[in-house]
Amino acid sequence: MQSSETGKNQKHSPDPTSDFTKSDLVANPSSSSDDLRDQELDSSPDKGFIPVLKNSNFLALWSGQVFSQLADKVYLVLMIALITSRFQDADQTISGWVSAVMIAFTIPAVLFGSLAGVYVDRWSKKDVLVLTNLLRGALVLLVPGLLSLTEGSTSLSNLPLGFYVLLVITFLVSTLTQFFAPAEQAVIPLIVKSQHLLSANSLYTTTMMASLIIGFAVGEPLLALADRLGAQLHFGKEVLVGGSYAIAGLVLLLLRTGENRAKSKAEQPHVWADIADGLRYVQHNRSVRNAMIQQVILFSVFAALAVLAVRLAENLPGITAAQFGFLLAAGGIGMGISAAILGNWFDDTSHVNLSLSGSVGMGVALVGLSLFTNNLWLALLMTMVLGGFGALVGIPMQTTIQAETPEEMRGKVFGLQNNAINIALSLPLALAGIAETWLGLQLVFLGLAALVFLGGFLNWYISGNRLNNLNKPHNIET
Repeated sequence: MQSSETGKNQKHSPDPTSDFTKSDLVANPSSSSDDLRDQELDSSPDKGFIPVLKNSNFLALWSGQVFSQLADKVYLVLMIALITSRFQDADQTISGWVSAVMIAFTIPAVLFGSLAGVYVDRWSKKDVLVLTNLLRGALVLLVPGLLSLTEGSTSLSNLPLGFYVLLVITFLVSTLTQFFAPAEQAVIPLIVKSQHLLSANSLYTTTMMASLIIGFAVGEPLLALADRLGAQLHFGKEVLVGGSYAIAGLVLLLLRTGENRAKSKAEQPHVWADIADGLRYVQHNRSVRNAMIQQVILFSVFAALAVLAVRLAENLPGITAAQFGFLLAAGGIGMGISAAILGNWFDDTSHVNLSLSGSVGMGVALVGLSLFTNNLWLALLMTMVLGGFGALVGIPMQTTIQAETPEEMRGKVFGLQNNAINIALSLPLALAGIAETWLGLQLVFLGLAALVFLGGFLNWYISGNRLNNLNKPHNIET
């Protein structure tokens, strides 16, 4: 759809590149989703998680998220387990095998992120959510049979053919994830009222961090248990992961989005025109653009931390480099706690002010990490503080993007966001280790602190400190 069409669908905002507020969204002719939210929430309290948890459609989406996110995390553990048991020799390091899997998982995110967002806008978002989960489940369940068929065969570079099967399956699973992610983000504002979006995103983030910690922490024991329970089948691990995706898909069948159906194919512009339309919208909508930049900085910092945590753990007394996960888990715990607090008590706070506070807090925590590279408990505390203040940046900015983007543009915008974030994740993963080698841990942490401070203050300054809380219905000047 062209930008001009977007304007026709907005009673109060004829220009699709102008800023949107709650009043614009409520006035949108896509009243079916507004009516759906009203039916779900009219009798609910105004604050915190209670009105969100009473929303049966959000509960369906949230339940699907729980199973899908756990499957995502345990999937990577499954790949490592299969490589270890089937392909890795006793005298080999697993790093090369795992790197290949991670590359196969990352390529679709860079190639298809924006493209997937365009199609999410054209298709039923509920259908996308259901089918991507069911198809991912089916792909995982195919793994045992395909590995049996290719057992003993070799291919390029004398690598087992079965390993290439795993790479192809991983590539396909990741490709489907590129469609699932923007559809999930685009559905939240369809089923949740604007004043409850911050709480919904807080709950979403809390669940995401919990699945990250639980998935990586208990993934191996869960797979071992599944193997024991399905000993006669010989593919209990695959049933666990594939079954989790399938359950997510089945739960999401209960979802009612109230979304507008996509226009007929004849009325739709070329895919690249839609991508350009999304880029124009982000370029001209200051609130969305600034929020997206803040998200990119946030994910860049945490991607760098994932690399630097290994070196930091090596320096810290009491743990080894292999136990760097404790540091990442501390950050996840801090983010989860902060998300829970944010969703319950900060609904009425300006998103720009929350983001500025989060940026300052993250900067202070990074300075603290640069000072405490030889103190385990203080490093854990600083990492937890970093995660906690990171939630103050990520959740309000994600809420801003959802609320400021009209329904017919959300898939494109979230597709672009996923693309930008995946690039933001990739570059620090490649550069952080090199920077640490040349400059040392302390200088790299200080550099990240400067980046966070700069991003937070620029966002606050450019916004003129006038980006209002979504509960305030007046327009934002460009």
